[in-house]
Amino acid sequence: MTKNINNKINEINNLNNEKSFANGLNFYKLFWIFYIGCFAGVVVETLWCIITNGYFESRRALILELLNPVYGLGAVLISICFVKMTGWKNIFIYIGSFIVGGAFEWFCSFFQEMIFGTVSWYYQEDSLGILERTSLVYCVFWGFLGIIWVRGIYPFLSKYIEKIPNKIGKTLTWILIVIVLFDIIFTSKAVLRQTDRRHGIEAKNEIDKFYDEKFNDDVLKKIYPNMTPVD
Repeated sequence: MTKNINNKINEINNLNNEKSFANGLNFYKLFWIFYIGCFAGVVVETLWCIITNGYFESRRALILELLNPVYGLGAVLISICFVKMTGWKNIFIYIGSFIVGGAFEWFCSFFQEMIFGTVSWYYQEDSLGILERTSLVYCVFWGFLGIIWVRGIYPFLSKYIEKIPNKIGKTLTWILIVIVLFDIIFTSKAVLRQTDRRHGIEAKNEIDKFYDEKFNDDVLKKIYPNMTPVD
C-alpha cells in the first residue's frame, strides 16, 4: 500500500515538474510567436488603415488565411534578439529594435522583388526613406515596438502559450505548420503565375489555368492592393 502511494506521489510530482512543450525560446514557442504575430499584424495594420485612411484595405499576405508572415517573422526576430535582454535599459532595446527592424523591412522588400518581381512598399520619393526600401519613420516605430514587445507583449504571450497542455500543444503546432506551409506554397504559385502572365507566358497545365481563372489580376489586386510590379 505504502509503495503504491509513493508511486502515485512520484507520478504527480513528475507531472508537476514536466516542462512545457514551449519552454523558453524553443522551436515551439517561436512558431507560436510567429503565428500570433502573423495574425495580430494583419489586424493592427488593417485597423490603422481604417483609422488613418478612412477605408478598409487588405493587409494579408497569404491567400487562404488572414496571415502575413512578415509580421510573424518580425516578432520572432525581435524575440530572438532582445527578450533575454530584460536587464538592458529601454534606450538600448529601442536602438537595437530600430536597427534590426529597419534592416528586416529592407530585406523583406528586396526578397519580394527578387523572387516575385514586385514590391509592396517603396520609399524612393520619401525624403525620410532609407535605401528606398525602409523609412526613418518606420524605424522609429520599430524601436518603440521593440520596447513594448520585450516589456509587455512577449511575457504575456509566453505565459499563456506555456499553459497549453504538452500533447495538445505539440500536435496543434504541427497541424498549423502544415497548413501555413501549404498556404505559402499556394500563395507563391498564384503570385508567380501573375508574374508569368505579365510576361506573356501562357498557361502550361491545368494548375496554371486554375490560377488564371480563380486568382486573376483583379482578384489579386483586392488581396494585395499595394503590390506593384518592378520592371
